[in-house]
Order: sequence, then structure tokens, then C-alpha cells
Amino acid sequence: MKRIGLAIILAILVGFGLLSSTMAEEIAQPEQTTELAEAAPQTAPAQAKIDTGDTAWVLISTALVMLMTPGLALFYGGMVRRKNVLGTVMHSFIIVAIISVQWVLWGYTLAFGPDKGGIIGGLEWLGLNGVGLEPNTDYAATIPHQAFMIFQMMFAVITPALITGAFAERMKFSTFFVFTILWATLVYDPICHWVWAVGGWIRNLGALDFAGGTVVHISSGVSALAAALVIGKRKGYMTEIMAPHNLPMTVLGAALLWFGWFGFNAGSAVASGGLATSAFVVTNTATAAAALAWIFAEWIQRGKPTVLGAASGAVAGLVAITPASGFVGPMSSIVIGFGGGILCYMAVSLIKPLLGYDDSLDAFGVHGVGGTWGALATGLFATTAINSAGADGLFFGNPALLGKQIVAVLATMIYAFVVTLILLKVLDWVMGLRVSQEEETEGLDLTQHGESGYSS
Repeated sequence: MKRIGLAIILAILVGFGLLSSTMAEEIAQPEQTTELAEAAPQTAPAQAKIDTGDTAWVLISTALVMLMTPGLALFYGGMVRRKNVLGTVMHSFIIVAIISVQWVLWGYTLAFGPDKGGIIGGLEWLGLNGVGLEPNTDYAATIPHQAFMIFQMMFAVITPALITGAFAERMKFSTFFVFTILWATLVYDPICHWVWAVGGWIRNLGALDFAGGTVVHISSGVSALAAALVIGKRKGYMTEIMAPHNLPMTVLGAALLWFGWFGFNAGSAVASGGLATSAFVVTNTATAAAALAWIFAEWIQRGKPTVLGAASGAVAGLVAITPASGFVGPMSSIVIGFGGGILCYMAVSLIKPLLGYDDSLDAFGVHGVGGTWGALATGLFATTAINSAGADGLFFGNPALLGKQIVAVLATMIYAFVVTLILLKVLDWVMGLRVSQEEETEGLDLTQHGESGYSS
């Protein structure tokens, strides 16, 4: 009778919606034994599941970032003299091949492999062992691990390509080839691990770098300065005219960089959602602001705005917004872009002539200076209103973040500069860095590659 009465009461409660039918069944069977309860199958923990939309976005972003390096080849290639255009284009193009192999064999595991003391990744993923098609939840829970790997590869590709602007028109191709492999292994991979890998000491510190201000731009920029100082000035520097031979090529390269940079920054969200959209918007806004700032600055100083200035300003804005792109809003991005345009213009037009070093294509002036400004600006303008996984910056009540950004910037600068300096000194002793004066006069296209960029 008790069970009949209980059943009637439960039926009334379910009818009025005060109890679910599942709950009623559980109450109606209170005598279930402990043995039966323990024997019931347990619910498996939720597994990471591949999201096709996120995967598609990351693969498209990977292709966009890959296009940036050929875009850089055109950007740099147009700025050198015509006798060196193929040699300059070759630097960027062949780096795609070099790093694509290096990254698969050992670069990825050093950069993102299981942490060893916060400094470097272990060799567990050597040759992509264990890097398969299932998600790695430490880095991206909704895309295949290999999708994350190949996306990060394209960052590793373009970073050493940026350095080549510092020694354009005078470095031996054989030495450049070896330098690229060693620099990627000894400089890029460790810094990448510090900043982005689980367990990396800069990541643990709490410094922010959404898409590569320290990892890509500061590391390449200060390495470019080291290269310019070690390899020395071009023959005839400051006494001969060394004007760009093909500005339309340079502008086309800058446009491809702007286009590809959406994959660089927005793709770093590793998901096709709101954060990617925000990064996309601020990337475009900062780039536009920097292009305007650069041409306004040279208009005031020199009396005319130049096409090269507009292209260079756009790249400066892309560099400056990179570390902040996932943490700031549109209005902050205008300030970051404008600041990047002005500071990089000053570094190129005022500081470089004053100090007298020959950074041929202004790799340090744009990427070193722009990356530094962007990293510090992240400490000023970052807000959790944009990205809850980030942190608030100085202007949003958290001055501690700026201090962390300064530590990250200084550590990256010192490590990259010192190791690059040592690498170049050793390579100079073993292989020699520069072509002969006769080869430099004739041009790298013919002397290094046996080809000419133009038939007449």
C-alpha cells in the first residue's frame, strides 16, 4: 500500500511539472542495492571533440600566414637594387622549405614539446611522434594537433625571413643557409617555448603575447641588428645611391603581408569565434592608423608623402598590433598603430642615420622597434573585457602587467641578440659571412645563383 500511495503522489507531482519523470523513477526505487549501483556503468569523461569550423579557420589561417613569406620576398625584393632581386627573393622563398623540414624533424618538439624546466621542450615529439589528428587540449581542444602544429610552423618560417632584410645584398648564400637552421633551433624554438608553451617561464610569469610580438618580431628585429653590426655595411653605403629598384613590387608585397596578417593574428585565436573577429578588426585598424601616421610624419619632415612610406607604415602597424591583437579593442588599436607608425619612422629616418649601422631593409627599425612598442602597449591597453583569458593592463587598473611585459621584452632582446652574435661570429670564422667585393659589385643574383632577375 505504501508503494501504491507513493506512486500516486509522484504521478500528481509529475503532472503539475514539479518533478521530472527521471527523478520520480529514482525516488520510486529506493531499495536498489549498493552492489547494483556499483555495477552500473559509469559515465565516461567528456572527450575533446574536433570542431570542423574551427579546424577550417585554422587551416585557412595557416595558408594566409604561409603567403606572408612570399609576400615578404616581394616586399624586400622591390627595395634592393635590381642586381640583387633574385638573391633577396630566394632568401624568403627557400626559408619556407628549410623550416618546413626543420620544424617537423625537431623544431616543433623543442618549441611546444613537454616542458623541461620552463626553458625548452623535450624530444618526445621528435619527427612528430605522438603529434596526430586528435586534439591536444593543452593548446587547442577543438582542432587536430597537427593543425595546430602546421599553423605554428608558418610563424617559425617567417621569423628568420624577417632577419634577411638586415644583411640583404652582401651575405653568402651557403652561410645564410646554415645560419637559418641554427638560428631557428637555438633562438626561435627556445623563445617560442618560453612564451607560448605550457610550462614556459614567460607564460608562467603572466606576460601576454597573442600572436608574436616577442616570439617573432623582437627576436628577429634584434637579431637583425646583430647581423647588421657583425656583417658590416654594404660597399658604397652612404656614398652611392641605393634606391629601391621596383616600388610596385614592394607595395604588392606589403599588400600580401596585410592580407596574410589576418591569419597571423585572428588565426591565433585557434577558433572561429568572437575573439578571432576582434583580433581581425583591431589588426586592420592599427595597420591603417600606422600607415597614415608614417606618411604624415614624412610629409611634415620631407615635404612629400611617399609610397614606400605608406607600405612601410602599414607593416609597422601590423607588427605593433600583433602581441596585443587578442587583448585590446578598436580604439586602443588606433593608438597602438599610430604609435607604431611614428616610432618606426623615427627609428628608420633618424636613429639609423645617426648611429650609422647598415640595416639594409630596416628589419630592426620596423620589427625590433615596432615589436617592442607593441609588447609594451599590450601592458598598457590589454583588457579582460576583450579576452577573459588575458589580463588587464595599466590603463585598466593593473600596472603589474606592464612590469611583466618589460621583463619579457628584455629577456627576449638579450637572449636573441647574444646568441645571434655568437652564431654569426662562429660562422664567419668557419665559413665566412660576406661575398667578396667583386661579387658584391656584380650582384648576388649572378654570383650566388647564376641567374638574372631581368633580361635587360
